[in-house]
Amino acid sequence: MHALSISRTAPDLAMAARPLLTSRVEAGFPSPADDYVDRALDLNEELITQPAATFFLRAGGRSMQGAGIHDGDLLVVDRSISPRPGMVVIAVVNGEFTVKRFRQTDEGPVLAAEHPDYPSIPLGPDIDAWTWGVVTYVIHQP
Repeated sequence: MHALSISRTAPDLAMAARPLLTSRVEAGFPSPADDYVDRALDLNEELITQPAATFFLRAGGRSMQGAGIHDGDLLVVDRSISPRPGMVVIAVVNGEFTVKRFRQTDEGPVLAAEHPDYPSIPLGPDIDAWTWGVVTYVIHQP
């Protein structure tokens, strides 16, 4: 999963390619900016490797703040990726979508929250749950 902060709204993701500057933005000490455009940047090309299997979902709540997922963030979800322990997944639990980190514990697999106020969800035969997709990017406004 990659965190990405943008200041555009969700419908703008479907826009045509936009200019990509050749210069990187320094997060430490500033450096002189280059005014050269490297190429057109299409967020669909950058964020989506499997278009037919990729969906966008809006996050709700605070249970994944420790993973950098905040209320209202846009999640890019790839359904073609097989979930592995440590990945952030979209799961369906008792018919409801949830976003959690998939973990393997000594007691078995769990859907783990990334906030101390929220419990993990143990996965077992008595729980109606399945993984729907893997979160590949998180898009939020700073």
